[in-house]
Amino acid sequence: MKANENFKKEIVNNKWRNVYWFLRMLINHDKYGAIGKDNDLLTKIYTSIKTSDELTADIDNEDKILKIKKSLLKKIFDNRFRKNTAIKSRVNNFLNELDNKIKTLRDMDIFLLTCEFIMKPLNIAIDNIPSNDKDFTLEISRSLLEEEGEKALADIVQKWDELGTKGCLTAERIEIIKVYTMLKLLISEEYEFDNIDESILLTAVVQEFERRAGQKRKGRAGSSLEDVTSFILKFFNIPSASKPEHFETDIEIDNWIKTKDNWLIGISCKRTLRERWKQVSSADKDTLSKHKIKYLYNIVTYDEDLSDKKLTSLGSKRHIFYLPDKSRTYQHATKHTGLRDYVRPISCLIKDLKKEI
Repeated sequence: MKANENFKKEIVNNKWRNVYWFLRMLINHDKYGAIGKDNDLLTKIYTSIKTSDELTADIDNEDKILKIKKSLLKKIFDNRFRKNTAIKSRVNNFLNELDNKIKTLRDMDIFLLTCEFIMKPLNIAIDNIPSNDKDFTLEISRSLLEEEGEKALADIVQKWDELGTKGCLTAERIEIIKVYTMLKLLISEEYEFDNIDESILLTAVVQEFERRAGQKRKGRAGSSLEDVTSFILKFFNIPSASKPEHFETDIEIDNWIKTKDNWLIGISCKRTLRERWKQVSSADKDTLSKHKIKYLYNIVTYDEDLSDKKLTSLGSKRHIFYLPDKSRTYQHATKHTGLRDYVRPISCLIKDLKKEI
């Protein structure tokens, strides 16, 4: 127990502890203005304050040297943000917090290292991670459809997410390995690190990278399956239509198709319905008829939570569910008198649409 407490104290008091907090401060938008996203500013900070070492070389008082460097740092920020009143108060918050954390010249050196050799590479690494994963899926999916035709639909819809996710995660791995390797090299050449110093520094970098990469993953997740429906319709030359005017419900429709009798079919591709299903069912048949909506096609890739109750409730409101051909839920529903009219295999999506148009 005592050894554990000593270990905690060693981490809390370690000279490299502020690396993580500097990273968080530099990227925090709401409180500090996310000034660390500006790589030019980071370079300006590093080069200006490092150059000042020549001017302070003859000063023996460390407190005085630190005061000069802090003053220079403030001038850099004043010059950069003097015309930007929208962010100036947040920049002042940043400087005040920085002043509290930088108590020694060593703290200042660690801040400069964080700006130039950690924050900048992290920014570049995050920028290199794809914002949209369809680049990893388009060519593979196109090749499958050209080779297999409509029978490849189920595989493409199910694996679209997987292919895109794997491609993007591989890109993430490449970027963090590059940053990690570069930093390890810097440590070995420029600093004398013991194991705990190195662990504190490197884990700070990996933790911050993972946090920012996770935010980018969330942005990708919302669009992936919307992309697959558009890609499939375009491949099979199914023309899209405009959303019906004044149709406002909780239903999220990715694509609209006009039928030969001038009605509309809405197509939505989702992983699951889960807790959203009651919102999805908010549009009743009268509302759909008012807007000349014939059906709402729901392509669901993970259907284990699609209960009989959900199928019945939504199916009675003109929802048709396109499910993986071999899924347990689809096989069960096709054998059930009250459910079979509400489900179709994904492989029949294009055939069904062509009948309607």
